[in-house]
Amino acid sequence: MSETAERSQGVAGAAPGSSPAGNDLWGSVRRGLLLFGQQREATVFIVVVALVIYFQTSATAFSTRDNLVNISQITAPVAILAVGEVLLLVCGEIDLSVGFVFVLSPFLMHYLIDYYSVPPLLAVAISLLMGVVAGLVNGFITVTLRVPSFIATLGTGFVLQGIMQVTSHDEQVNIPAGAVGIGRWFGAYAWSEIIWAVVLVAIFHTVLTRTRYGLHTVAVGGNMLGASEAGISVAKIKMGAFMVTGFMGALVGMLEAFRVTDIDPTSGGYQPMFYAVAAAVLGGTALAGGSGTVLGAFLGAILLAILQDGFNLLGISSDPLPVILGGAILVAMIANVQLSRLRKAGRT
Repeated sequence: MSETAERSQGVAGAAPGSSPAGNDLWGSVRRGLLLFGQQREATVFIVVVALVIYFQTSATAFSTRDNLVNISQITAPVAILAVGEVLLLVCGEIDLSVGFVFVLSPFLMHYLIDYYSVPPLLAVAISLLMGVVAGLVNGFITVTLRVPSFIATLGTGFVLQGIMQVTSHDEQVNIPAGAVGIGRWFGAYAWSEIIWAVVLVAIFHTVLTRTRYGLHTVAVGGNMLGASEAGISVAKIKMGAFMVTGFMGALVGMLEAFRVTDIDPTSGGYQPMFYAVAAAVLGGTALAGGSGTVLGAFLGAILLAILQDGFNLLGISSDPLPVILGGAILVAMIANVQLSRLRKAGRT
C-alpha cells in the first residue's frame, strides 16, 4: 500500500468530526486537569474562585480598589503567620505563642526608640530579632527539654503576654515619631502587607518543595525515627522552624502597627494564630505532620479573608463565620485522613 493510501485510510478511519489535532488538544486538557486535581491546593483554589464569582455577582463593591485593599490587608497577616505554622505542622509541631510575639514586637520597638533613643532602623531590627529569640526558646524547650510543643508554646505565650501587659500597662501608644518614615514599606502603604506576604510565600514554598531543608522537614514529620537514622538533624530542622515562626510573628506585629499607626495591646493573641493554623489546614497541611503546602496556606488565608469581607458587604452577621470555619476545618481534616489511608492502601 502506498504512503498516500495509508494516509487516506487513517483519515477515513477516524471518528466523524474528529482530527488528530483535536484529539491531541483534548488529551492535553485531560492530562492538565488530572495533574491539577492531584495538587493539594486544587480544592481550596476552586473554593476561592467560586467565592470570588459569588461575591462579585452579589455585591458590586467587591471588586473595587478599596475593597481589594481591604481583602489584601485581612489576608496578609494570616498568610505570613501561616508560613511559619506550616513549617512547624509539617515537622509535627505547633506554636501557640506566635500571636503574643505579634503584639510584643512593636511595643519593643516603641521602648527602644522612645525610652532608650535607639535609631529606628536598629530598633526595628532588634524587635524582629526578638521574634527569632522567642522561637529559639520555644525550640529549646520542645526539642532539648522534650516538652510537647503545644504545652511549651502555651506557656511561653502566657509569659510574653504578661511581659507586654506589665511593661505597657495595657495602654495603646502611637508609632514613635522617628519610625513613621519607615512605615511606607512596613505596612503603611496600601499594598505593602500583601507584597510581603506574596514574597515570603514564594520563598518558603520554594524552600519546602525544592530544597534539601524542605525535604528533611517533610521527612522529620513523616517518620522522625527514620529521618534521624538517615542522618537528618531533627533538632536543627525543628529549631529552624520555630525560629522562622517567631520571626513571622514579630514581622506581622510590626506591619500591623505601621498600618494602623498605633500599637495596640489588644491586637495579636490567640486569634491570629488560630486563623493561621486554620488557613494551613484548609490549604492541605496535615496536623499529624509529614505533609503540607505554603501555597495552600496562602490560598486558605485568601479564602478566610474573602468570607469575612463578603459577609460584611452583604450585611450578613459575622456570627456564623466560626461555624463555617469550624466545619471547613473538620471537612479538610477528614479528607486528609481518608486520602492518607487511600495512599497507604495503594502502597501495600
